[in-house]
Amino acid sequence: MDNPAKAAEAASLFRRSEIDILFLYISTYALSSTVLPIVQRVGVPVVVLNLQPVAQLDYKKFNALADRGLMTGVWLEHCQACAAPEIASVFARAGIRYHLVSGHLADQAAWIEISQWIDAATVARGLRDNRAGVLGHYYAGMLDVYSDMTQHSAAFGTHFELIEMCELVALRDAATGHRVRTKVKQFQREFAVSPECDESEITRAARTSCALDALVESHRLGSLAYYYEGQAGSPHRDIATSVIPGNTLLTGHHVPVAGECEVKNMQAMKILDLLGVGGSFSEFYLADYADDVVYLGHDGPAHVAIAEGPVGLVPLPVYHGKPGKGLSIQMTVKHGPVTLLSVVQRADGSLSLLIAEGHSVEGPVLMIGNTNSRYRFPLSAKEFINRWSQAGPAHHCAIGVGHVASTLARLGELLGLATIRVC
Repeated sequence: MDNPAKAAEAASLFRRSEIDILFLYISTYALSSTVLPIVQRVGVPVVVLNLQPVAQLDYKKFNALADRGLMTGVWLEHCQACAAPEIASVFARAGIRYHLVSGHLADQAAWIEISQWIDAATVARGLRDNRAGVLGHYYAGMLDVYSDMTQHSAAFGTHFELIEMCELVALRDAATGHRVRTKVKQFQREFAVSPECDESEITRAARTSCALDALVESHRLGSLAYYYEGQAGSPHRDIATSVIPGNTLLTGHHVPVAGECEVKNMQAMKILDLLGVGGSFSEFYLADYADDVVYLGHDGPAHVAIAEGPVGLVPLPVYHGKPGKGLSIQMTVKHGPVTLLSVVQRADGSLSLLIAEGHSVEGPVLMIGNTNSRYRFPLSAKEFINRWSQAGPAHHCAIGVGHVASTLARLGELLGLATIRVC
């Protein structure tokens, strides 16, 4: 766009197209009056691309052109840095939040940064389009997991569906015959089913998994937070003690499920899943100060796409921290780089993102029918636990593979959320 009239036309096109992010490439010097109308009217996050054609001008060739009075066009081709501060000044005075990428067109670091902005914008749209279910109630007494769903809708754009347990009971009663047998086959295909698993327990979990699938389909859910106990002998207790395998399958198939009704961690899991890096439900287990590692895990739901080796389906004679017995998941997160993410609700009610990068490392794990792994961080185990805890998260977090902290920080900037990086 090289004049305000064309800028207005472009702004109209962008608004009709419902764009999520605007990349403003400075191809040459441009008056800020050409730029401002677009950004004002579109009202989406802006990334200014201050990218020269090359890393270094051919000064000898340029000066030869200058001797013949032919240098102006070549100069303006490389004049991005002239327009960048002008645009930045106008955006600042107009109250427009913007981001700047500087470099040249063959600058790999610049293109990585641009890709991170694209990924972050994709996640932001995914959160905005997401329908999140909340089933049951919070784990009683876990004050840290209680969440303000209105604040989550405001921050992420997520829609919340509050779902009754009796609906899941009805769906489970309807799950019989062929559907249950098909689900058992899926268990056998996606889990390493322990021979110690009783056939009746596998069938019980498969029926509950069928009901969960139907619930997700009925409400068009993209994520779920749940918890329930129910009275002994009730159908609600029967569901609550057979839910882990089905919730793990949903999580591994892009409908992350957070236990203990941890809405904040459901959001963290969804963010990592939208990035394609997993998002396994986790909490701190213990520290190994001799090996300087921290253990994190949970009894499920796990994210099977990021497992190191087979994902075990095993019986638990007693559930940890909840009533009853049933089947659970034994899994270790893939060895290599990982990122931890927690959505934190702060004292003023606002939300922030807490991020840390580390590594899942080899070594002994707890064979207790849980997902658990050993993690090493740039800080000592002691210092990491201190700094992570002091940021104020709930005791759950989501774990994804790879180092994606920079992309998560850009997501925070797009959403206007503060981000804290430990390490």
